[in-house]
Amino acid sequence: MRSIAIWVLAALAGAVGPAFAQSCRLDEIIARGVLKVGTTGDYRPFTALDKESGVYSGLDIDLARSLGAALGVKVEFVATSWPNLARDFDAGAFDIAMGGVSVTLERAKKGYFSIPYLREGKTPIARCVDKDKYQTLADVDKPEVTVIANPGGTNERFDRARLHAAHILIYPDNATIFDQLAAGKADVMITDASETRYQQKLHPGALCAIHPDAPFDFAEKAYWMVRDEPLKAFVDQWLHLSMENGDFAAVTAKWLQ
Repeated sequence: MRSIAIWVLAALAGAVGPAFAQSCRLDEIIARGVLKVGTTGDYRPFTALDKESGVYSGLDIDLARSLGAALGVKVEFVATSWPNLARDFDAGAFDIAMGGVSVTLERAKKGYFSIPYLREGKTPIARCVDKDKYQTLADVDKPEVTVIANPGGTNERFDRARLHAAHILIYPDNATIFDQLAAGKADVMITDASETRYQQKLHPGALCAIHPDAPFDFAEKAYWMVRDEPLKAFVDQWLHLSMENGDFAAVTAKWLQ
């Protein structure tokens, strides 16, 4: 009787098991034929949205399309914003966030990060005539200094944690925030070193990156995805191969150099 019972339980497990089997997100993406990529569209050189054409461009946009090609699916860009990124992530609006996303422990609580693809850190950018004034945090953190920041991201969090005397001006449009700085609406901005280098190129002679090779802190950029181990394994392997075969270097040379 015991052997019969064991056989029956085994048979039931085999019959019922598939009904309870859950497909992973990687399988779902391949089955639907679409990879949903959340991106803000306002953080050059990683992601930028042309509002007239509705077309995205940037380093991470090119890499998102490369990831889609590796998966054999189309890429659908889902608009989000820095203040709403975590909320949209929780709501399942996209499979993966790409667009200069910094690795943070708060984000790591909600999902997986890929292997990092860029070492970063916060550093100042100011008008070139003032670049010698803002070499240290002590230089910046003075009552007469206005520090401009975009809302909801790591820049604002850094400023509020590290600056106690300076005036922090929150400017809502990340796409034009550096034009405000160049026009003298603020004295300095503290942001990722890669962004300061890029904006220096966009505003030659007007804005200067201040010691981007020696930032105030350490950070990394990576791709933030839903907590799905097969998806993370695929993204990590794709990124690793891209770095080894020269594809990643070609994209970064296009946008960062």
